[in-house]
Amino acid sequence: MIKLHCFGESGNAYKAALTLELSEAEWVPVYVDFFNGETRTDAFRELNVMGEVPVMEDADLVLTQSGVIQDYVSSKTGKLGGRSAAERRDILRWMFFDNHKVSGVAGPLRFLMNFLPEEKRNADVIAFMTARLMGALKIMETQLSVTPYLAGDALTIADIACVGYLFYPEPFGFDRTEFPHIDAWMIRIEGTKGWKHPYDLMPGSPADRA
Repeated sequence: MIKLHCFGESGNAYKAALTLELSEAEWVPVYVDFFNGETRTDAFRELNVMGEVPVMEDADLVLTQSGVIQDYVSSKTGKLGGRSAAERRDILRWMFFDNHKVSGVAGPLRFLMNFLPEEKRNADVIAFMTARLMGALKIMETQLSVTPYLAGDALTIADIACVGYLFYPEPFGFDRTEFPHIDAWMIRIEGTKGWKHPYDLMPGSPADRA
């Protein structure tokens, strides 16, 4: 049984969890109390020196970073990883794009706008990061006007990576109704057998901390 160290508010953990769920792998979530400092403890750093979620344990194998975990799961299950070497390269292209320009911006932006104390929020930083995220989403919108999924006609880990933060309800400058092709893509993903919202798939949400 695969263990995934995660918490519901983490978009990066959601990418790994949703990949496990949609590939029909056998897995269980292990709650990480991020907001009370668990990732900064010595015990957690022994598991992942980077001090981040997600962390996946499959027997003696320990993997970190969502993209690595997604790649492992798709390789192990034979699902969501493309049907040829060319498709695999295109999947990786979009996953690298996500890491640098989508999740790499949306994650910090969402944190700044929702979880950082209000007096510490910087409007100029938020505006700059919002503009960068909108630029990346416009690129996705263009691609999804041509293909139903980012790497072609089938759902892959590239889609799961790029959508990782977009299902979260907290405001971070993204309104799916302003991107009709992204909206249709998200509806297709929501309609996939096994799909779950991050707060339903993993323990830990704002409601749990209220």
